[in-house]
Amino acid sequence: MELSIIEKAKVLAHMLKWRLTWERRDLEYVHPGVDNPKFMNARDAVRLIEDGDVVLSCGMAANARCSIFYWGLKDYFLSEGHPLGLTWIGVGAMGSRGKAPGSLEELNFPGPLARYIGGHLETIKAQLKLASEGHLELQTMPQGVMAFLFEAQARGEDSILTDVGVGTFLDPRLGPGTQVVPGKGENLVIVEGDLLRYRLPKINVTMFVAPYADHEGNIYFHNAATHTENVPGARAARANGGKVLVSVCDVIKKDESRISLAADMVDAVVVNPYSEQTGSVPQRKYWPLFTVGANEDVEKEVARLKFANEALKITPVRRAPELAMSRVAARVFTRLARPGAEVNIGVGLPEEVSRVIREGGLTDDVNFATETGVWGGLPTPGVFFGAAVNPKKMMSSAQIFEFWKDNLDVTILGLLEADSEGNVNVSRRGTDPVDFVGPGGFPNLVRYAKSILFVGAWMAGGKIELAGGKVKIVSPGEYKFKERVSEITFSGKVALAQGKTVYYVTNVGVFHLTERGMELIEIMPGLDPEKDVIEPCPMRIVRPESGEIEVIGENVVTGKGFELNWSGD
Repeated sequence: MELSIIEKAKVLAHMLKWRLTWERRDLEYVHPGVDNPKFMNARDAVRLIEDGDVVLSCGMAANARCSIFYWGLKDYFLSEGHPLGLTWIGVGAMGSRGKAPGSLEELNFPGPLARYIGGHLETIKAQLKLASEGHLELQTMPQGVMAFLFEAQARGEDSILTDVGVGTFLDPRLGPGTQVVPGKGENLVIVEGDLLRYRLPKINVTMFVAPYADHEGNIYFHNAATHTENVPGARAARANGGKVLVSVCDVIKKDESRISLAADMVDAVVVNPYSEQTGSVPQRKYWPLFTVGANEDVEKEVARLKFANEALKITPVRRAPELAMSRVAARVFTRLARPGAEVNIGVGLPEEVSRVIREGGLTDDVNFATETGVWGGLPTPGVFFGAAVNPKKMMSSAQIFEFWKDNLDVTILGLLEADSEGNVNVSRRGTDPVDFVGPGGFPNLVRYAKSILFVGAWMAGGKIELAGGKVKIVSPGEYKFKERVSEITFSGKVALAQGKTVYYVTNVGVFHLTERGMELIEIMPGLDPEKDVIEPCPMRIVRPESGEIEVIGENVVTGKGFELNWSGD
């Protein structure tokens, strides 16, 4: 669906207003008419954090950012030199890649943070730079593992035992474990038999953003875009004798039926009138499309979100070969999934695959969910990632990962590199800390999913064109499919041993992971399997045992006459 000129103008006006006001804050604000010592301004709330504390901040990407607390901490440290030496924990993306204010990157100088532990680190560019300069220790672990550790701490336990990460860089037998810089910092994972035992330092401060509080300090999540780690994080801090800090946009009348976190679990409530539901959207003027029970026009809302991302230059412009690859991936997906399937969609190119699935009319037949705990509806792209259009349910991150243990049918994920054994790297672009991405929820997802569909470009750089229904490699670039990946985030060998079905869709063809190796089963029209793919590629490639490599139909490549159905044809 293409937005009208008027609708585009409305989106641009909305984004412009956000851009002009996105640094608004009032660190002294206290909601009038509330006689409760738990309600305080941001300056006072952050003074509850002491030197050396272990702090968890919740949220994901632009959803429910703890902006008022980040600004408060920055002000506190620059004026008084405290708090010092914090260990900071963030499961999802806590930064803005240096592009927008109000993220953890406000703490972009040495002193406040001594250690950062996260699942997805790519967006905290300021902290990665501090680590590169030797001012900050970096640790990482899977998002699902971190979420389970919060629940463990709430139960009084200090670790969990799991097979998530076995055979990857997180396994100390093969890689650095949780250390982003090998040998720097205490490893938070050990080998125990055939499994891995992960632990986190005891959380004694949890902070998050929620929509509302009542006069007693009870917290409400309705009209939020995500819940992430709010409740498990609060319970962990409380079990460890720590504090819980919550920022809300407003104070409402008490409603027992809607209370999400009881007042006795909260130490400080900061009312921030500028609090956001998600990036650019004030919570006080929340967008219903992100809320449970919404029934908005999906096509219209998707078009609006897409245009907003384009205006922010968040979403890359996809060329014809990438769009063709997305259609191929969607067709492979229909072979792996069936109506009623539980499906996870990753960021980047997998978002394009979900678009094709939606346009093919199949989204009502499957249940999408994201690592944030948003289940049902259609996952949102770009800066809004982690939320969904018309979600059916919201739960904690730990709850969705627990659900996926037995129920995740398919996960569609991107890749940075793949190799001859089917291993995939998504966690590291280079050796310097500034090049570290983090595993995110990837290790949990590939462990739990019955089928895994990777989608990624064949080469970085170079030039691949699509014309007349044929694909042509005009100039080669650096192959992303190698003899050996630089870091193993997914182990092909482990996946095969677990009986998983694994496919890799590229802009030159489709590979299937088998005991024989990476099998080229389909090729784009216009390409010669031997000359264009098998011979020049550093990755060892095998032909199907039948010897026949299917040529992908031109209707799939061009999109003309392309249809999607559950037969996989």
